[in-house]
Amino acid sequence: MKNRFAIWCLFVLTGVSCQSPEKNPANTDWAVYGGDHAASRYTALAEITPSNVANLKIAWQYNTGDADTVNNRTQIQVNPLVIDGVLYGASPTKNYFALNAATGQQIWRLDPKQLVNDDLPFWAGTVRGLAYWQSEDAKAKHLFVTLGPFLLALDAKTGQPIPTFGQAGKIDLRQGLDRDPEGMFLAANTPGVVYKDLIIMGMRLSESAGAAPGHIRAFDVRTGKQAWIFHTIPYPGEVGHDTWQDTAAYRTAGGANCWAGMSLDAKRGTVFVATGSATDDFYGGLRKGDNLFANCILALDAATGQRKWHYQTVHHDVWDRDLPANPNLVTVTKAGKKIDAVAQITKTGFVFVLDRDTGAPLFPIVETPVPQTDLPGEQTALTQPIPSLPEPFVRQTFAEGAVNPHSRQKDSLLALYKTLRHGHFFTPPNLQGSLMFPGFDGGGEWGGAAFDPATNYLYVNANEMPWVIRMRKAEVKQNQQETLLTAGKRLYSSACATCHGQNRQGGTQGAIPGLINLNKKYTLAQAAELIAKGRNLMPAFKHLPAGDREAILAYLMDVDAQMAQKEYVPAGVAKQEIPYLVTGYNRFLDADGYPAIAPPWGTLNAIDLNTGKIAWKTTLGEFAELSQRGIAPTGTENYGGPVATAGGLVFIGASKDEKFRAFDKQTGKVLWETKLPAGGYATPCTYAVNGKQYVVIACGGGKMGTKSGGSYVAFALP
Repeated sequence: MKNRFAIWCLFVLTGVSCQSPEKNPANTDWAVYGGDHAASRYTALAEITPSNVANLKIAWQYNTGDADTVNNRTQIQVNPLVIDGVLYGASPTKNYFALNAATGQQIWRLDPKQLVNDDLPFWAGTVRGLAYWQSEDAKAKHLFVTLGPFLLALDAKTGQPIPTFGQAGKIDLRQGLDRDPEGMFLAANTPGVVYKDLIIMGMRLSESAGAAPGHIRAFDVRTGKQAWIFHTIPYPGEVGHDTWQDTAAYRTAGGANCWAGMSLDAKRGTVFVATGSATDDFYGGLRKGDNLFANCILALDAATGQRKWHYQTVHHDVWDRDLPANPNLVTVTKAGKKIDAVAQITKTGFVFVLDRDTGAPLFPIVETPVPQTDLPGEQTALTQPIPSLPEPFVRQTFAEGAVNPHSRQKDSLLALYKTLRHGHFFTPPNLQGSLMFPGFDGGGEWGGAAFDPATNYLYVNANEMPWVIRMRKAEVKQNQQETLLTAGKRLYSSACATCHGQNRQGGTQGAIPGLINLNKKYTLAQAAELIAKGRNLMPAFKHLPAGDREAILAYLMDVDAQMAQKEYVPAGVAKQEIPYLVTGYNRFLDADGYPAIAPPWGTLNAIDLNTGKIAWKTTLGEFAELSQRGIAPTGTENYGGPVATAGGLVFIGASKDEKFRAFDKQTGKVLWETKLPAGGYATPCTYAVNGKQYVVIACGGGKMGTKSGGSYVAFALP
């Protein structure tokens, strides 16, 4: 009893919003994305322990029934909510549902696409969670879910829309951004944060020129009325406006958005926001300056949206170094004193640990000179902030001697390596090509980190995957008249080639389909609809003028000569074109699909936030065929985060081998593992109903070339 009370006290000290196990030991919820408003991904439950975890069995399994098992293009990245014995989740095609959390029996299910009269592809992309609010008298209980650019409020008991919220239960997040919403791409894939009677929202945007601004907004939970807005691209007179040399950037620049989530300290009334880069991701010559509030940890007044403090982790980002997960609110001990802090993981493997009240670093952060660009028109920052501690949780350099020794193509990997610029993770993009290591997806990724208030350990999984980044000079219009075919090739190069490849060959590992012989798969009308509406992970390109979409189709569909030679007529006033474009998102792999760098390729790390030292590191994931060759487990690329427990465990899926594992949280030793029906590329949740502890993970697969699935699997002791 004494130990359980001590754990409860630790939650109070850290500002974590949770139900005390003393108050209600029989039922413990997972009521917020990431477990609680502090994003701790931690539970005080302790029924499952290192001594009995090997006895875990499947308690129930719920199949959503709508996974794309033919093309394997769907995913589930949901961290479910569990409230009062009911589990809330989402399917691969964004059907929302409620289940009995003890049995998996469906209570209700809603396909919200029927509620929205719009031709955007709301089932496209992924959703990572839901948000919940209830009134003080508990008579009103709302679930907040998203559907493309729409935020919907549902009755948690029935799944039906709340008619008084916005228009018949929904609001359009494209409205109220202080920017013309016409053709704007926007999707909210990570849930908002509920503070009193407000829901605070971020959003996912396009990452190229012409993107929407990533402003943070709060809405009334009852009416949907916008309560406040914080401009992440500052207006004249606002702090940060002078960090954009183009004084009109607040009207034209995009990005600086929060797509990875937020955290909340309700006692302080502060919401902590992690933002991404400004657009275009890889060329900043049209947005010179440090570009506040891109790549920032922001502390905002949750009631008003006023800035309390900020810390920028990358100046003038041209590496797509978005902050990949919501900040962890932690309490650390330094010099015998407990300090409430914010810990932010990054793609580069750093953890920024800042005082929660002031934003001051708890460990020294040094502005360090970095390599400079040679792209005409670009102007990179002279220095970047480098934390002295905590220790980086991934390697940050890829030396020649670290080329994968197990690869059958080691010589060809080494030959390519020697053609690339390397040596520093802030080497700017260039025409020659350079190594991106850590890669575009980290380091740390959107699954986030777990924080254990009993040990002050931060648990974070990581990728050690090299990528290749190479810029190319943009194709420009050569004369006043173009045919649809020539214009289409040029427009494809700027709008589509980054993902689908300059030669239409597709992305690596089958993650992005090739577009060669597209006319044998789709009719012209079907392809036109796909470009306009999007599908699965592909966003809609309705923001492109109809004439531009027609030209791209002429190039992609190998249309007849008459259409190909039709004159291309540009729409409206020509926008300022980006002179340099990235050739694509290219993992540095050998011909067998293994990373070009020596293992480990995926790790799970425990970082002692009191000292800043790594307590332990272990591989996460395994390639069976390499193990059969006598190669020690290498780890794999991984997506989805960990959950830590008072029982002494860290649960995580995430790995490419489609397994779910439990690690000893003190040592990093694997104590239990099981094969899932599809990859568990989501953060699990854990909760108790009637005194029994369950651990649930969404098994959506569909990443890294693995099969798609549509199930949620719950584990418990017999």
